[in-house]
Amino acid sequence: MTTSEFVTQLNEWGQERVPFLFLIDFELEKPKAWRLSEVNPDEILYSFNGFSNASSCKSINKNVQIKSFPISYEEYKRKFDIVFGHLNYGDSFLVNLTIKSRIELDKSLQQLFYQATAKYKFWLRDKFLCFSPETFVRIKNGKIFSYPMKGTIDASIEGADKIIIENKKELAEHITIVDLIRNDLSQVASNVSISKFRYLDKITIGRRGLLQVSSEIVGDLQPNYLEQLGSIIFSLLPAGSISGAPKRKTCEIIRKAEGEKRGYYTGVFGYFDGENLESGVAIRFIEQIDDKTFYRSGGGITSQSRDADEYQEIIQKIYVPVA
Repeated sequence: MTTSEFVTQLNEWGQERVPFLFLIDFELEKPKAWRLSEVNPDEILYSFNGFSNASSCKSINKNVQIKSFPISYEEYKRKFDIVFGHLNYGDSFLVNLTIKSRIELDKSLQQLFYQATAKYKFWLRDKFLCFSPETFVRIKNGKIFSYPMKGTIDASIEGADKIIIENKKELAEHITIVDLIRNDLSQVASNVSISKFRYLDKITIGRRGLLQVSSEIVGDLQPNYLEQLGSIIFSLLPAGSISGAPKRKTCEIIRKAEGEKRGYYTGVFGYFDGENLESGVAIRFIEQIDDKTFYRSGGGITSQSRDADEYQEIIQKIYVPVA
């Protein structure tokens, strides 16, 4: 399906109020869409904020063994230095730099779908599993909402909430993304405003927890917004939280530094139930390539970032969130 075919299809289904599922890659080259009634759970499993096609009676051992083999610090630093050079030159204010780490798991991705606890989950047979905490956009009752996430800290650290909120580097990064998302939503909505700024969510990872910083941005859509669902979604891509600002130049920097396409990692996925739309950003991502398994992770880089700290952050993000 081409991009134009995808947009036209979603616009038509929105106008006809046909429930559908969609998946879009970071490069906007391989979008996919399915009528919800035609989704085969042997090929695709999804769970979006409680809406799912997965059986709720699966009983699986909760223990998950994951062994990671991340790239070396030296290899990461080469990528970081490319990004940092462009930041210092003024080409970008914020760049989301990601890596691919080989991992070994004791379970299949389909099994992990049932074990992982996340707001948004998507499993595509023989391709990938995503368990994301981050909303892309939510459309409900004529309004569009976005919840950019920037800033993560181990919740077990004493005073973690105060540390993350008062961190100047994290604040600057969060403000940049909030401003970018607000401008994005202004392309498709009116009366765009920040309804909540820098609030904390706790995410449980086994016996450990993470605090993540989010904001809420909301705007009013045009009365005929259901006829424009595909156009609205595509006009907001790629998601600002996993690209950077300004988007076009930053995406060029990302491709140069990372040296390969991301595919569906850091793309978006979601569903339309005939009235409302819910979607997530494809982070916390495990993919299968031939007979190997890889975990994708990343973080935002600014002029205040330190390569050693960023390297440790991307390694810490290699996990499967289980209750």
